[in-house]
Amino acid sequence: MDNHRGKSIRLGVAGLGTVGTGLLHLVEGHAEAIRTRLGVSVEVTGVSARDATRDRGVSLDGIAWFDDPVALARSSDIDVFVELIGGEEGPARAAVEAAIAAAKPVVTANKALLAHHGTALATQAEAQGVALGFEAAVAGAIPAIKTMREALAGNAVSRVYGILNGTCNYILTTMQADGRSFDDVLAEAQAIGYAEADPTFDVGGFDAAHKLALLSALAFGTQVAFDQIRIEGIEAITPSDIEAADDLGYRIKLLGVAVQTEAGVEQRVQPAMVPKQSAIAQVAGVTNGVAIDADQAGSVLLVGAGAGGAATASAVMSDIADIARGQAMAPFGRPASTLQPYVRAPAGTQQGAYYLRLVVHDRPGVMAGIATHMGERGVSLESIVQRRPRSALPGIGARDETTDVTTLVLITHETREDAVKPALAAIVENGYTAAPPQLIRIEKL
Repeated sequence: MDNHRGKSIRLGVAGLGTVGTGLLHLVEGHAEAIRTRLGVSVEVTGVSARDATRDRGVSLDGIAWFDDPVALARSSDIDVFVELIGGEEGPARAAVEAAIAAAKPVVTANKALLAHHGTALATQAEAQGVALGFEAAVAGAIPAIKTMREALAGNAVSRVYGILNGTCNYILTTMQADGRSFDDVLAEAQAIGYAEADPTFDVGGFDAAHKLALLSALAFGTQVAFDQIRIEGIEAITPSDIEAADDLGYRIKLLGVAVQTEAGVEQRVQPAMVPKQSAIAQVAGVTNGVAIDADQAGSVLLVGAGAGGAATASAVMSDIADIARGQAMAPFGRPASTLQPYVRAPAGTQQGAYYLRLVVHDRPGVMAGIATHMGERGVSLESIVQRRPRSALPGIGARDETTDVTTLVLITHETREDAVKPALAAIVENGYTAAPPQLIRIEKL
């Protein structure tokens, strides 16, 4: 957009929630610095939201109001359309498609939209010769997209992984620090605004999966494949698991992991144990971290604010800056027509060690029976430890001298999940367990 040099770039902003109002504050408060750095002024000339009467703490004087975001996207009075509505369908998708059809560059923070329609939207944007920027869709202020798309352009990436959801990281970090239950910490997170009233999207792993789908496409040059991700949330993590991990030298984190294998790409979001001394284990609270394993650059870790109005607005502005400088690239770092069809690695076949927690009936033969079932399926055990947890066992309370149950913690050698899970099913079927078993992957970092 070199034709805008020396004048102003006019933004149409759809969605005036935390990020939208944050962007308006940024554009107004840093106007002179933006003009100096970009050589053009940036101004908001049109906005759209559901309620025109709501006080958002930011002045809309002189800015045109549009009830319909599609009309805003098509307006001749804007140069760049900024979509901050959210959602994979509905007005967000309609408005983005309208802006592209009108040959307007688009900047969005909408991970759900891109996770479901990213390949198609990138194809449409490239056909129209306009930018589709989505730095703000992954990990807030962390420049994860730029790093993958630009800084590591000369690298082959073998793995990308990270802590991609601040709500989950806050809950797990607080459980670790305070010894409290998931439900207790979740209620606190909701009270202070770190979790939604319905937290399923976050704690169920879906938010992290949307982000992982985008990182995976950038890393491996494949079409976006959100529907191929194995997703597991943190709802089943107990203080007993946190304690056991600590004793074994680990921290539990919800990780999004994408790995290139000979059989295809493996994408998974799941709780994982990571070594205490690892850099990713030190990422605490609502902070996010994205790690990239590349053949030339080695291992790169990016850490920072993964959410919040100001942090995400900063990422939105970085895409606007690229458009202003005429530096917009193919959305996924290469022409959309060259993105390869996604080939999924067979589920459960990747090697790894596992932590298993079994609440079992404390009687003769149980330990031997468990070891037998594992051995029959080729699962080698590094250790079996009988633990007296400091906190309550799930659904049955802490062990004391009057109960007939105890907790076993098993650590496997490197094995496959499709061997461990049938062994666990047989153990349950034999009546050895008094509560559902827990299975957590030990991630090799």
